[in-house]
Amino acid sequence: MRLNSIRLKVVMAFIAGALLSIMLVVLVAFLALRTSVLARVDLSDMAGDLATKVHFDRDGRPQLGDEDHHALRWAFDSLGREVAYRLVDDAGRVVLWSEAGHGFWPDDVLPRTTDRKSVRERFEFERGGVQFFGASEPLVRGGRDWRLQVAVSQRMMHLLHRVAMPLVGAGIALFTLVLLVAFGLTTWITLRYTLRPLQDVSASAAGISLHAMHARLRTDAVPAEIAPLVDSFNRALERLEQAFRAQQEFLGNAAHELKTPLAMIRAQVELGVEGEDDRAALLKDVAYMTRQVQQLLLLAEASEAANYDFGMVEVREVVDEAIGYLQRMADAANVTLAVSAPDDLPAWRADRGALFTLLKNLLENAIEHAPAGSTVTVEITADSLSVRDLGPGVAAAQLPLLFERFWRGPHRRDHGAGLGLSICHEVARAHGWRLVAQQANPGLRFALSAQERRPRAGGDPS
Repeated sequence: MRLNSIRLKVVMAFIAGALLSIMLVVLVAFLALRTSVLARVDLSDMAGDLATKVHFDRDGRPQLGDEDHHALRWAFDSLGREVAYRLVDDAGRVVLWSEAGHGFWPDDVLPRTTDRKSVRERFEFERGGVQFFGASEPLVRGGRDWRLQVAVSQRMMHLLHRVAMPLVGAGIALFTLVLLVAFGLTTWITLRYTLRPLQDVSASAAGISLHAMHARLRTDAVPAEIAPLVDSFNRALERLEQAFRAQQEFLGNAAHELKTPLAMIRAQVELGVEGEDDRAALLKDVAYMTRQVQQLLLLAEASEAANYDFGMVEVREVVDEAIGYLQRMADAANVTLAVSAPDDLPAWRADRGALFTLLKNLLENAIEHAPAGSTVTVEITADSLSVRDLGPGVAAAQLPLLFERFWRGPHRRDHGAGLGLSICHEVARAHGWRLVAQQANPGLRFALSAQERRPRAGGDPS
């Protein structure tokens, strides 16, 4: 059995608790026997018990003659040298006493007549070289104060404790042994059957692989405390399976996209390059494949949050930089690029290079779909940014497909790989932003909301 077993730890904790309880009981008993605390407590209880049995006859005289007292009378009668009691009125006169008589009591233990408080008192005295413990119990009858005093010798109490404590100790030891065996066995069996489902879950988790990613862990027999952990693990498996399927689909699409231009380049090389037309077609295919590879690299880089270097960025400067980069493309398409922004824009926490890539791709997509002679508008606020074109737009059902990898709209003018908007979506997600596509009628608007401005794990922790 491993030392970090939950069953072993629970059983050991139970045993340690039981042993600690035994040690505390033994320690308390030892201290009580070595001091007079136990004798004083027992004597006070005896005085209180006798005080409840005092009654008065018709003439107001106190008596201790009920049936309950007969069970203890023999002790006071037979052990007159060791134990005694007496009842004292409020004037300090002894009106009732045991067989030990007046000679048992010294004069200095009489209650103070001026003390009218009904409180318990304890006292000690010595007679014949023997130490005695005493206790006074207050009584109130008919408006008068009475005191019942009980005294027992130290040797008498010691004898009683020597006889009683071994019996009590043996009883505690026997009870503890039964407790350890019964509860230890019960705890062991209970934990064994309680933790067995965890062993099954562990075996199921060990069987999950790339060839069996659809498998999930069962939660029907798992303890309630462990079930949330298993559910979280199953949800993590679902996300991993989806990511794995998406990765497989992405690799398949990438291979398909690169397969066609590679086949054409190979065919042209095998046939030989003759004339400027063949040379231009070959360079076109190489440029197309180069763009696809570059887009794939950018997508892979955008998907890794560790590649980002966050800092405070002036958004207007990045927008102007992206517009300057695409100005020749806009001029060629006879499209005007315009920016609308207030003068007091706050800085955003972002990766400058990634933000530039996002804006460049959004503007490039807008220029490709904007009609000749129209304007592509960039609107910037304190916590949002939008890019709008006046092109044909897309149907409402196609809006969710715009950010899927390798998806191409029906109105595309270029022969891109369909990865530009996917890269924008990954950059926005890495920054904690929200990027959505909206119908503008006419045209299409891409709205970027940066209200949270909190990057994913792996970026700037602030």
